[in-house]
Amino acid sequence: MTPLLATVTRKEARIALFGAAALAVAATLPLFDTGFYLSLALNVAMYVVLCTAWTLFSGPTHYISLASAAFFGIGTYSVALGIDTLPFPLLVAVGFVASAALAGLVGIATLRLSGVYFVIFTLGLAELVRQVVTWAQTNFTHGVGLYVFTDFTETHIYWMLLALAAIVYVTGWLVNRSRLGFALRIIGNDETVARHVGIDTARAKVLLFMISGGFIGIVGACLAPRFAYVEPPSAFNPMISFQVVIMALLGGTGRLWAPLLGVIPFTILFDQVSAYFPNHTSLVIGIAFMAVVYLLPRGVIGFVDDMRRLKKRFRIVLVEDEGALGKERAS
Repeated sequence: MTPLLATVTRKEARIALFGAAALAVAATLPLFDTGFYLSLALNVAMYVVLCTAWTLFSGPTHYISLASAAFFGIGTYSVALGIDTLPFPLLVAVGFVASAALAGLVGIATLRLSGVYFVIFTLGLAELVRQVVTWAQTNFTHGVGLYVFTDFTETHIYWMLLALAAIVYVTGWLVNRSRLGFALRIIGNDETVARHVGIDTARAKVLLFMISGGFIGIVGACLAPRFAYVEPPSAFNPMISFQVVIMALLGGTGRLWAPLLGVIPFTILFDQVSAYFPNHTSLVIGIAFMAVVYLLPRGVIGFVDDMRRLKKRFRIVLVEDEGALGKERAS
């Protein structure tokens, strides 16, 4: 047994087995339905990967990134630009590399920022990239969109996203158990302390930001055949960035799997709101964001942890009171 496998705890093994079983069950959905429920499950799978990839970086560092739409759009356009000349798997790899490279450039320039400054910059990045792509297409291709014709159906895309979810989870588990993950947790707790103990904070943050951005780019690449016609407003939609943050924060960033607790209910809610109140989706997103920040600042998983600690303290106090009462009776 290798040293890495030897350190796997029973709890991690149970989680891994449960996750593998859940993925296997989820993969059978297209055998029973290829309509509404498959489409909804595909959206869930998409945001599971997006939120988990986002959590890889933002979870340990506590940096709130709104650049997901930029990486997603880069991956989508990587496929749209080369679908007629290159095989799809190679285009997905190009999407990963291009998105990771963009994340690296952004990280080198901005990860010295923190707090609201980093949030604002990453939000502006997606809009900047969208405008640049629109300008380039308008001036050099005389159009603002590209057709993506493939033989892939929603079933194929769904299976690709499930496989990608497994890869992202394994990557997150490996990162968490590596020196890089340990360094980032120290950075998240106190970046000044991290620098004083000799951690190259800039290098660690940029590296994980590239991994996170690359995975988000792959999601965009996998979704390109679903769009059929790719254009900047859909590929670089800022709503993607906001929804990823809301879902991840709703579930909580304390565990790698915690975003699941936010993705599933919010995806279902957003689907219903989009169907019945199509002109008010932005308002709902804004209200949801404020509700999560004010009511569940640490997400569902943080709320559960707080309740467990409160219950444990209550039990301790109850035992101490019973002990004191017993002593009084004995005396």
